[in-house]
Amino acid sequence: MTLKGIVLYGPPASGKDTITAALARLDPRFVLLPKLKVGTGRAQGYEFVSAEHLDKLREAGRLLVETRRYGNVYAVDRQTIEDRHAAGYVPVAHMGNIADLRRLTGKAPDGWLRVLLWVPREVTEQRSRDRGDADTAKRLTAWDETLADLETGTDAGFFHLRLHTDRIGVDAAAGEIIGAYNRLRVAALPREEACPP
Repeated sequence: MTLKGIVLYGPPASGKDTITAALARLDPRFVLLPKLKVGTGRAQGYEFVSAEHLDKLREAGRLLVETRRYGNVYAVDRQTIEDRHAAGYVPVAHMGNIADLRRLTGKAPDGWLRVLLWVPREVTEQRSRDRGDADTAKRLTAWDETLADLETGTDAGFFHLRLHTDRIGVDAAAGEIIGAYNRLRVAALPREEACPP
């Protein structure tokens, strides 16, 4: 089995963007997997497309994940993942709900390193206000939904790694993720490649 990438899952303002930037700084193999976005709001980490373009990709069977949140539509294009792999990169995907995470990982969930980034609700609120979000109340609703999602959609072994980003520094968190990715990558290699003579 070949590792396809890393999934960072967590509530709003849990550090997905910040940690992805740290991963890329520490190891240039790791690159953000941009989501397609139909709508308005933040542009960082997204590729804005028209609803018509998204319709064409959907009809072609290229959309692995499609989500509606904050009045926008977000999607992951299978071709973008394949292009990243072909160029020698490791995609880092951001997911906000377990159903989307499961759709992304598909029938080979261990093909992706699954990382839970967590912060208390009050930290989400403070970080959202500090970065000037105009929709902090919606982000807190999403935090509540994420907690419920975790409680009903996962078990203790679902995530390979769990990090409380209010308790660990950014570079330390990125280092733990890189270490976990490398261990999982070695474990996924055929025995003769993982243990050379």
